[in-house]
Parts: sequence; C-alpha cells; structure tokens
Amino acid sequence: MIRFFAAHPTAANLLMLGFIVLGLSALPSLKRETFPDFSAQEVEVRIVYPGASAEDVEDAICQRLEEAIDGIENVDEIRCEALEGIGTAVVKMQEDGWIERFLEDVKTEVEAIDNFPDVTELPIVRQLGRTDQVVAIAVTGPMAVTDLKAYAEELKTGLQQLPEVSLVTVEGFSQRQLSVRVPQHVLEQYGLSMQDIGDIITRQSIDLPSGRVETHDRELLVRFTDQRRTPAELADLIVVGTQGNTGQLRLGDIATIQDRFELDEDKLLFDDQRAAVLRIAKTKSEDALTVMSTVRRFVEQEQRAAPPEVRLTITQDVSSIVQDRLQLLLKNGWQGLTLVFLVMWIFFQLRFSFWVTMGLPVSFLGAFFFMTLIGYSINMLTMVALLIALGLLMDDAIVISENIATHLRRGKHALDAAVDGVTQVAPGVLASFLTTAAVFGPLAFLQGDMGKVLKVIPVVLLLVLVVSLVEAFLILPNHLTHALAHGRGSGESRFRKAFDRWLEGFREHVLGRAVDGAVNQRYLFVGAVLGLFLVTLAVPAGGYLKFQAFPDIEGDTLEARVLLPQGTPLWRTEAVVDQLTTALDQVDEESTRTAAHGYRSFCDKSTAWHRGVHPPVLRIPACAANKKACLAYLRSISNGFSASRYNKTTNRCRRH
Repeated sequence: MIRFFAAHPTAANLLMLGFIVLGLSALPSLKRETFPDFSAQEVEVRIVYPGASAEDVEDAICQRLEEAIDGIENVDEIRCEALEGIGTAVVKMQEDGWIERFLEDVKTEVEAIDNFPDVTELPIVRQLGRTDQVVAIAVTGPMAVTDLKAYAEELKTGLQQLPEVSLVTVEGFSQRQLSVRVPQHVLEQYGLSMQDIGDIITRQSIDLPSGRVETHDRELLVRFTDQRRTPAELADLIVVGTQGNTGQLRLGDIATIQDRFELDEDKLLFDDQRAAVLRIAKTKSEDALTVMSTVRRFVEQEQRAAPPEVRLTITQDVSSIVQDRLQLLLKNGWQGLTLVFLVMWIFFQLRFSFWVTMGLPVSFLGAFFFMTLIGYSINMLTMVALLIALGLLMDDAIVISENIATHLRRGKHALDAAVDGVTQVAPGVLASFLTTAAVFGPLAFLQGDMGKVLKVIPVVLLLVLVVSLVEAFLILPNHLTHALAHGRGSGESRFRKAFDRWLEGFREHVLGRAVDGAVNQRYLFVGAVLGLFLVTLAVPAGGYLKFQAFPDIEGDTLEARVLLPQGTPLWRTEAVVDQLTTALDQVDEESTRTAAHGYRSFCDKSTAWHRGVHPPVLRIPACAANKKACLAYLRSISNGFSASRYNKTTNRCRRH
C-alpha cells in the first residue's frame, strides 16, 4: 500500500484533500467550551422553611429527606445542608445509573413525604449540571431599585430574543411586592384590623374569569379585571363606605403603600453601587465563545443607547479561559510549524521541508472531523491533548523524511528511496505510537468524575496520532518523491556547503570525541548513570519531591465569605462588608501609587451580601501582582471577627 500511494499522486492528494475538506467542514459544528461535557449525576432537593433555625431545618427537613431517599436505587451519596430557613439536599447517583429515571425516583419519594411542617414551601427538585455559566452583565445607574429591576428585565428580554442566547437570569433582587402599612391608632379609630384590610384587598383586587355569554352570532367570555398592580391603584380601594357613597374612606387615606422588594438584604453592589446582574448560561449543545461574542455585541449596542450614567459591565467571563487556551494552541501551532520548517530547510530542500510541515495541519483537521463524530468539543482538556500531539506527530514525520533522504543519498531512485525509507522505519514509528498509547491509554479507563474529565485527553491524542500515521505512511512519501526528484539535479548553494562542513566538523570533533570518551571510560560512565538513577529514586522517597495530583494554580479572583450569627441585622452585615471594602481600597491606593513600578489598580469590586440563608460575599477581580497583598488584608480583617459571630450551619453527608 505504501508503494501504491507513493507511485500514484492522485490517490495521495485525494486522501490529503479529504482530510482537509472534512476537517474544515467540521470546524463550524465543533463546540467550544470550558470543560468537556459529561452526563450529570446529581439531583438537588431544596425546601424553604421560613423562620426556622439550622437545627430545626436539620430535624424537620434533612432527616426526613434522607430517610425517604435512602431506599432509592443507584444512590451513591446524600449531602444535606441545613441553613437558617432552608434545607438543601444533593443526591449523587452511581455511575451505572440512568439520570432521567433517577430524577423521577427522587421526585416521587420527596413528594410522598407528608410530615413536613405546614409552613414549609413545596420542594424544588432539579437536576444539576445541565447548564454552564458563560458570563454576567452588571447593570448600575442612578435610578430607583424598581426601575433598575424593570430595566434589567428589558435587557433580559432583549438577550433572550437573540438566537445564540437561551438562558438568562436576573439576580440581585428578592420578590417584588406592594407593601401596605397602617398605623395602629388609625386602625383603632375606624374599628379595623390588619385582617380586615387584607380581606378588603383580596375582595376588591381581583382578576378572575366570570363565565361566558352566548348570543346568536358569537360567544363572549366575561372576565372581571380589577387587579391593583400599582400603589396608586391600590390606594384607590374603598375601605369604608356609607350608603349612597356620601362618604368614603380609601386605602390611601389611612395607609402608606410602597412598591418595594420583600427582603432588603437580598441585594448586590457593583463598584459600591446597587446593581442588577444578568447571568448568561448555555446549554450543553451551545458554543461558549459564540454566546460570549453575541453578548459582547449586545452590551456595546445597549450601552450606546443607554443614558450616560447607566453602565453595563461584563464580569465573570468564564469563556475567556477557552479563548486564552485556543489562542495558545494557535500560537504554539504556527510557531511549531515555523520552527520545523526552518530546521528542515537547514538540512534539506525547500520543497522537502514544506511537505514535512504540512503533516501538522492535515493531522489536526482530520482529528477535528473525528472529534465531531464522537461528540467531543474544543475545551481546556482537548486542547491539552492537541498541545501534546503538536510535538509528537512532528517526530514521526521528521524520522521518516530523514530516512528517505538517507536512501536517496545512497543513489536510489526517488520512488524507491521513499518506499524503502518508509518501510525501514515503519516498525519503529508504530512502536513509538503503541508506546504513547500504552502511556496515555489508561487515562481513558479512570472512574468517577475525574475519569470522565481526563478521558478526553488520550482519545483526542490518539486520534491525532492515528491520522498523522496515515499521513506519514500514505501521503508524505508521494510528496517527498516528487520533491526529491525535482531537487536532485539542482546544485547546492554556498550556505548549504558551508553548513554541511560545519555539521561534519561538529560531528567528528565534538560529538565524536564525547562518544569516544564515554566508551573508553565505560565503567565510570555507567556508574554515573546509576548514581543519577539512585538520586532520582531518593528524592521522592526522602520527601524532597512532594506528590500532588494537580498543581496549585493561582486564580484571578479573591472571594471573602463571612458567616454571621442568626438574626444579625442588616446594618451589622453592611458594616462588616464596609470594613472589608475599606481595606481593599487601601490596597488599591497603595497599588496605584506604585503603578510606575509595575503594579496596577485592580479593585473592580463586585460585592453581594444577604442575610439569613445567604452570607455576605465579596468578590474581587485581582491582578497577579496584588493577590498576596489583597489576600493578606482580607485575612487580617477576618481574624478580627469573633468566632462566636459565625452562623450555625449544619452539613450532613451519608455515603452508600
């Protein structure tokens, strides 16, 4: 087969064009995301228990959930967290389970529990891991909170109308409501109670169907629409009326009505301003970079149309990791191509070097096509495999091309030199491939979530190497045959002659003498090698070289999460967050003063604090130069908080 493709340029070129066309056609459908997609194995059960302490939630919610879920098939682990007012259980499924059936089983068992406290809300059961976050948009501006929420909802509607964006949620607000407050002395003056006020609002503020009216020509639906949706409409309700409507007391005359949100503590600050956050996520079938580019264009368009004081800021951009890794892959790819071409050009002819380097894009494009067939995407793990393959696949092409050139220098015909050269090194190249497969192949059989993530590395790596073997054995010999045939009659340049003389001198006088010395002092040389081997074994055995599954990599975001005791008022929570942000401002000022020495300001602060089930949270994007300083400030301040201030949080975990 090697001789057939080497002697028939049409077959070799068609095979190469097939890889290129298939790869280019597969690129638009190749998803780009942060991590590889693998089937979800966790189901979350969330139950709200208003006014309950963590201990009450543990007894009334967590224990009963565990007792009910414990008998479900394929349950691997149950984790339940009891916080003030809410209990959250996460049920992990075994690897051989079916998630759809498992989810239905959990729903059935949870809905069958009939001894929850009466005040608890309905359980929310959902499957985790179905979506991935892409980016968030922080909206700030000098406007009322209700107007900010309305503006955020308009932006959400606009985003959801884009075909590339499907999942958008608005955060930073609790449930919106109309608050009615009546002083106690006013109630006593008119002989009313808050129950009476509530009943009056319920009777008069309604939106209900009232039946239908059938006529000879058509049928009419009758509906009573008098729902009061604004403070002005609610203030117009009649509370007390006299016969003949000679005197009426309206709700606005005795009550203060406000359009507000239920919880004051459920809010988010961005750069010390009240903000609404639009969180954009993607489904497993969507492309993260496509979603991100669409969101970026949308933000630029809306920013131009917004008032000058209103800011739309992109934050928490997860897709930037994918973009950075993709740029690194492209950068390493063209650098590798350039270096290989230049090195091959130094030793061989120009055409010879070109066809050797062409093996890299052909192998990558062929691998992209097969990746789409098996449902793989471009993510951080597959790009690691591509970076590893970048160096491995060029080794095979260089070995084959060099051996073909050696046979040509022996006086053989170009076709015979190509066939004999490939045939001679084929066992070694195949052995090298099998060695790589034996080293990386076991990663595909790891169990658990780690195995599902690392599985893509050997699969993608072997795909690239298999395509590179086909290219090296069937495509490359034909191209090198023509390159050698056209270049045989051309004379060598002065640079080529000078370089060959220098290389010959280096081989004879430097490398040759070093080899002769190692042979003459063979016992000393072997002893030195054995000594280095023993030192290699002693370093990890003596504890000097630590073992760690994954290295500690510094992130670009610092997060401070403060747990306060139950019932802590909002002003106290705000004071704690102000203390943290003040310290960060000090770090920011010091960094700004030393900007000429390589530091820069980083405190684009995104703060969010909540009370009750949500502790105050502070997130700070930070540059690498200031991470340690900022982290030291946060730790020094957190050490000043009394240990008795921490909230009671109960975590329960049961593993099967």
